[in-house]
Amino acid sequence: MNKLISPFCHLHLHTEYSLLDGAIRLNDLFVKCHEYGMDSVAITDHGTMFGAAEFYEKANKASIKPIIGCEVYVAPRTIKDSTQIDRKGLTHLILLAKNREGYSNLCKLVSIAQLKGFYYKPRVDKELLAEYSNGLIAMTACLKGQIPQLIIQNQIDQADEQAQFFLKTFGENNFFLEVQHNGIKIQNKVNRGLLRMSERLSIPIVATNDCHYLSKKDVSAHEILLCVQTGKTINDPSHFKFDSDQLYFKSSQEMIDSFRDYPGAVTNTIEIAKRCNLEFDDKTYHFPRFENGSLESEDDIFKKQAYEGFSRKIEILKVAAPDLDEKLYRDRLEYEMETILKMGF
Repeated sequence: MNKLISPFCHLHLHTEYSLLDGAIRLNDLFVKCHEYGMDSVAITDHGTMFGAAEFYEKANKASIKPIIGCEVYVAPRTIKDSTQIDRKGLTHLILLAKNREGYSNLCKLVSIAQLKGFYYKPRVDKELLAEYSNGLIAMTACLKGQIPQLIIQNQIDQADEQAQFFLKTFGENNFFLEVQHNGIKIQNKVNRGLLRMSERLSIPIVATNDCHYLSKKDVSAHEILLCVQTGKTINDPSHFKFDSDQLYFKSSQEMIDSFRDYPGAVTNTIEIAKRCNLEFDDKTYHFPRFENGSLESEDDIFKKQAYEGFSRKIEILKVAAPDLDEKLYRDRLEYEMETILKMGF
């Protein structure tokens, strides 16, 4: 990748794969990255990684370093619990893959959330986070993160306790307190609380903007998208919308200006970006493993079954054509088998 030009990198961003919530199209995203001199950007869709492969491929083609992550939903108790308490107590957490191990663990978490933890939303719990934490960087997310929620409720001791849990789970320098400047009044209280927590517990802070749309002018289109999601019309005074027009892909200068009083918040985005180095192996074939239940190799079983099939077929052919050249067929079989084995298929 090219040397970073911009002193800031967006690490919290929702694409069109955050269904009926994110409104950022990938092609437009990478154009905007170049416009702002940013050569790294993260994808953190809600509870899903459906966009990861397309994001990775298109980012590389655009000479943008792809950082793959997810904003996961964390159950207040465990994923086995499913009551209204568990629905209302759901919180958010940003996870970013540093390497292949981190990507693999993130895939496991998101898959378990969908297949075993789904209750209104695909959920993980803290036991799962502890089990699959290697190779991941965690951030406290938006106002719906657990620590921001506790700060809002003035439960500072409990917020510290949870911060210590995440710090222990993900390790030193792999857990960050996420500050945002999003135009939402209560966010100012959360930011101040996170800054004091950072000083108290020596946990670094990082600046994000929870991007849901690309440009500020897209806020109205995004509001309509939310109406589609919630089954409301734009004229319905009760329709859901964000209390902000600031959740767009801000320039580096906008972010720098917003966080001058938060030491390290902007530069830490670059430090995190440098540490996220995930490369997919698109040169090697990856096939499911065939468990044969014997000591024979896959190649030996393949050849054995091919010869057995050949013997059955050749007898059928000889009934219709007794004088056929069996060697011709056998040579062809040998050639085809050798080709398949050489290619690793």
